[in-house]
Amino acid sequence: MPRILIVDDEPSMQEFLEILLQRDGHDTVCCHSAESALVALENDDFDLVISDIRMGGMSGLDLLDRIIELYPETLVLVITAHGTTESAVEAMKRGAYDYVTKPFSVDEIRMVVQKALEKKNLSTENRLLRRQLSDRVNLPSLVGKSLSMASVSELIRQVADTRTNILITGESGTGKDLVARAIHALSDRKSRPFVVVNCGAIPENLLESELFGHVKGAFTGAISQKMGLFEVADGGTLFLDEVGELPHALQVKLLRALQEKTFKRVGGTSDIHVDVRILSATNRELEEDVRTGRFREDLYYRLNVIEVKLPALRERPEDIPPLLQHFIERFASEQRKAIRDASSEVLAAFEGYAFPGNVRELENLVERAVTLTSSERIEIDSLPESVFRRGEPAARSRIPEGGVDLESLLGDYERSLLREALERAGGVKKRAAALVGVSFRSFRYRLEKLGLEAPGDE
Repeated sequence: MPRILIVDDEPSMQEFLEILLQRDGHDTVCCHSAESALVALENDDFDLVISDIRMGGMSGLDLLDRIIELYPETLVLVITAHGTTESAVEAMKRGAYDYVTKPFSVDEIRMVVQKALEKKNLSTENRLLRRQLSDRVNLPSLVGKSLSMASVSELIRQVADTRTNILITGESGTGKDLVARAIHALSDRKSRPFVVVNCGAIPENLLESELFGHVKGAFTGAISQKMGLFEVADGGTLFLDEVGELPHALQVKLLRALQEKTFKRVGGTSDIHVDVRILSATNRELEEDVRTGRFREDLYYRLNVIEVKLPALRERPEDIPPLLQHFIERFASEQRKAIRDASSEVLAAFEGYAFPGNVRELENLVERAVTLTSSERIEIDSLPESVFRRGEPAARSRIPEGGVDLESLLGDYERSLLREALERAGGVKKRAAALVGVSFRSFRYRLEKLGLEAPGDE
């Protein structure tokens, strides 16, 4: 419901405008002076101020100047007496949205108010759209064919169109922010704001104000009232990234906001009600933080109604080829290069690399390789030595002076691969055989040839 502040020292005019605007579905507050209007603006948000220019005490023009300075997102409509158009022109020069001249008709004031509110709504939507578009730059992609990622995708579909709070966990670089955006995009809130708060990047002394806003004078530097991100996200989704970094004192205030769906601005006294869905993400072991007292248990269970756990890239190597191709196509398009794919040597290097930075690291490596490549295919020379040195399949090391025993070298490498496959498959030979792309019979033969024993089912 649009909120309109009516400022006029004539009670009859106040009453007329209040009745008219409330009939049209607007929420109104009346003030008899510019001074009392400034008090009201300090304690609440208004979409539009309708003010007479000539009043006892501070004039409407002076009030306009203060509103433009302190509350630049609030529109001001001024009322002038007949024959004082000079004041109206001056108000427009100072930043008023429009003016009406007494006496005015009901239709005239309705039309001007409607246009003012439409402009305010459009301005708010554009600001939120710019925020969302800027947040979408350089996102890792939720690409993969592994069973673990298929399970994540299915869970996202199940929980997206609910009001349930979700905790997204996983190592850095696994794409937790992308999962949060996917949940929002599939929900019935998709047309409403998606607001991101990086709890680990905002200084502790500013985080409360960032979340809940503040009133003018709440602290040094608070020269005007500010809306918090909880209010910005009203009707939509608030994504608390790195929620495990929240200081303990703020955890208490966040818990109250989640339980009661209300909060107070820093320095404010009025409760503000919001309808916000909370998505959180962390790379910390929050259960351990709960045990040690670093994170509140009641807040943890409030945030972790459903957990979406993202696997590390090293745990789903079958996703490396499609991710590699996806990033090649993306960066080749961005850089306007005719790069089609990567060599088998590059793929082998990536498949043998542990990726401590997960999908984000793969994304950065592919961007680097595309930048350095001038042919249609990415070659091993475009990768940092640390990748192909650790990724044994790339085999870039030189033959030493005394030569090598190729059979022994290949046998050692095959032995290490088979052991790793068995470990990942929990000792089940059929699964391990599928991981290395051979038949069960061939896998069993290789185990016997290399002298390896495999516990567990076949």
